[in-house]
Amino acid sequence: MPAYFTPELFRFLARLKRNNDREWFLRHKDEYESSVKQPALRFIEDFAIPLRDFSPYLVADSRPSRGSLFRIYRDTRFSNDKRPYKTHVAMKFSHRGKDVHSPGFYLHLEANGCFAASGLWHPDPPTLLKVRTAMVERPDEWRAVRKLLNWDDATKLSRPPRGFSSDHDFVDDLKLRDLGCWVEFSEKQVCSPKFMSIFTAACGKMSPLAAFLSSALGLSF
Repeated sequence: MPAYFTPELFRFLARLKRNNDREWFLRHKDEYESSVKQPALRFIEDFAIPLRDFSPYLVADSRPSRGSLFRIYRDTRFSNDKRPYKTHVAMKFSHRGKDVHSPGFYLHLEANGCFAASGLWHPDPPTLLKVRTAMVERPDEWRAVRKLLNWDDATKLSRPPRGFSSDHDFVDDLKLRDLGCWVEFSEKQVCSPKFMSIFTAACGKMSPLAAFLSSALGLSF
């Protein structure tokens, strides 16, 4: 099977980073379509099959817009950074009707920065309360999956959240405001014909955490 992605994807993103303006992008939009967008949509479409082995409730939506592929356009309305384009490619495989912040899978492709991830990034207080309650009420299940946590830059409270004991076995986990794990890829791996299998294996590694977080939020997995 031919590779989904080629070095042209990373060359385009690197050039976009140096020329992040609408005039340049419009001149090179055909390259974006052929080297970035269309390969990503094909990958999403084909990942729908192995995704079902992890969960029939997660969605791989290959529509060109409002699907699993994030838009290349940045939302600059409330940002001081007015650069119009993202310099990475991102795909989400979330619960139907939920956004990227649901505990599904995420794929990020960027020059010198490719990874898969799963978890909860900056969830709101009610969501965090549900997860923390599940940790306490289902300690054996949480103990089995907590070893997967590896977001080094995850934010953490300085003290245990209200209502949770300071001497609980999972006190450090209860302080977390972000919970998740990630697996890095090299550009060579991404451009390999085996990348679908490589990404699928990464999702398999992260799947137990995604399943626990989903159940904590009342989502089927």
